[in-house]
Amino acid sequence: MQVRHVADAVRFQRMTTDELRQAFLVEELFQPGQLQLLYVEVDRCIIGSAVPGTAPLLLQSAKELSADFFCQRRELGVLNIGGVGAVEVDGQAYAMAPKDGLYIGRGSREIRFSSENPADPARFYLVSFPAHASYPTRHARWADAEAQKLGSAEGANARTIYRYIHERGIQSCQLVMGFTVLEPGSVWNTMPPHTHDRRMEVYLYFDMEANARVFHLMGSMQETRHIVIANQQVVISPSWSIHSGVGTSRYTFCWGMGGENQTFEDMDGIEIGDLR
Repeated sequence: MQVRHVADAVRFQRMTTDELRQAFLVEELFQPGQLQLLYVEVDRCIIGSAVPGTAPLLLQSAKELSADFFCQRRELGVLNIGGVGAVEVDGQAYAMAPKDGLYIGRGSREIRFSSENPADPARFYLVSFPAHASYPTRHARWADAEAQKLGSAEGANARTIYRYIHERGIQSCQLVMGFTVLEPGSVWNTMPPHTHDRRMEVYLYFDMEANARVFHLMGSMQETRHIVIANQQVVISPSWSIHSGVGTSRYTFCWGMGGENQTFEDMDGIEIGDLR
């Protein structure tokens, strides 16, 4: 397991492009036949991936957790952004179609990831936070998600939010997770932008063409910075930072949050005219 210490809001103001990328961007998360984990100091979030080939991949604990098994004191959200696969939790197998999700509760001991076709493997994206309570493991199918349309074609931000793990959906201790799909011709997400000091957030951008990029905005509203992001890369957004983005073409992104509450609508809006 890798460990990442990100910059605070003061150091952030003086960082170069390379320093910003080293601190907040996860560039090569998905590797064939591997399970990778990144421990982020912000709210003790763990970001990970599993790309199983011919053999299943077992999620294990690490020294950084000082736990007998990964979910001994943690909960885990999973989103499949690849081919058909399965996640087995304590002997119970969950078939995972593309864009299916899975919530795995605290106390789950043995977690395995597999692909139906190694030539078109599943690509499991993982987000985990500490948990003080146990909730049942639940499968989240795309068709069953709470969907909300936002934005407009005129604003180039027409999009649909699909919520999986949230107050009105799959119950969790603190994890909130889902994904957003932009309509053709729309390129902006989370615009107007916002912050939520009560929660940190991680964004996974995917379903992008190889040569497409997203310019992800972060920082304070009056001193913004940006990071250029390619397909299947992750950006870490501390609670003090705005998080918004604009792409060279449409894309999809997974959002995962953890912190003081689970209220999706709890955010501090920012007027576009106040951005600098």
